[in-house]
Amino acid sequence: MREFNYNFLKEKQWDKDILGYIGLIHEFKGKQQLYLKQKPIELDRLVEIAKVQSTESSNAIEGIVTTNQRLKQLMSEKTSPRNRDEQEILGYRAVLEMVHESFEYMPITANVILGLHKKLYSYLPTSFGGVFKTKSNEIDEIRPDGTVIVRFKPLEPFETPEAVERLCETYNKIIASGEVDPLVVIPTFIHDFLCVHPFNDGNGRMSRVLTTLLLYKSGYVVGKYISLEKKIHDHKNEYYDALQLASENWHEGKNDDSAFTKYILGVVLSAYRDFEERIELVCDKKSARQMVKEAFGLKLGKITKSDIMELCPSLSRSAIEKALRELIAEEFIIKHGKGPATFYVVR
Repeated sequence: MREFNYNFLKEKQWDKDILGYIGLIHEFKGKQQLYLKQKPIELDRLVEIAKVQSTESSNAIEGIVTTNQRLKQLMSEKTSPRNRDEQEILGYRAVLEMVHESFEYMPITANVILGLHKKLYSYLPTSFGGVFKTKSNEIDEIRPDGTVIVRFKPLEPFETPEAVERLCETYNKIIASGEVDPLVVIPTFIHDFLCVHPFNDGNGRMSRVLTTLLLYKSGYVVGKYISLEKKIHDHKNEYYDALQLASENWHEGKNDDSAFTKYILGVVLSAYRDFEERIELVCDKKSARQMVKEAFGLKLGKITKSDIMELCPSLSRSAIEKALRELIAEEFIIKHGKGPATFYVVR
């Protein structure tokens, strides 16, 4: 059976990119508390946006989708789920809220992981949530010609409960020692969790919930305000490439997690950069027109009304629309397209 021992992380030599990411994330974490005290009302709006994006994106990675209108209704609890996809979307919303509200009281144990998985499937009428896998599950790739190849074979069901127990134990031990930065322990744990693949279904979504939980417990709460799941979704090909590379020779304990660690740290760093940009937009007394104008400086190329609402959470839709009309009249921006396809570019 695959052994888990994270003592090797004490001696591991990291490349300059990973070390650079760690240094920058530490800097952002240092500013974090100051930011969190400055604009609590605007930050509450960021939390709501991030919840919607995280729920939508984490499910979309697995092909679980609904319409934008239905998603908004489900997230605001104004409707009931119509099908399995919507039941699973509500389950992710529920488990994410549980992590947001109670992460401090969630030890990293097999029982907590089972509890989170049970919550993930709490809206399904015949739920198999909260139970380790009962059948072998392999990660397959479907080629263009229709042939299927096995990309990775996880642990067998009979190995899984003990493996998850030992995985949690080794994680808790290395974190408690304080000898290794949590920023490199967390991706290692998440990668091992994915390789164990402990559930019949929901492993990918659980890995993203656990990433958020572990980051929160180590003081990195940026995922509450900027969706980490959306960033993974937007770059999911790189995610799968990093996962594949890090999984080579995993069963023999000879794999190198560096590619996956670099990817996860890149996601966290990108989220902190977005967080700082949005904080800067809302922290000074500015008119709606000025805030929207500055938003165009934060994104290159096309920008949509939804992009601006995300960047300027303190502004109402009507205030943003008025500011856009003013900037068009001033010939600062040009409007393209109609309806949902509308976007803007700087003149």
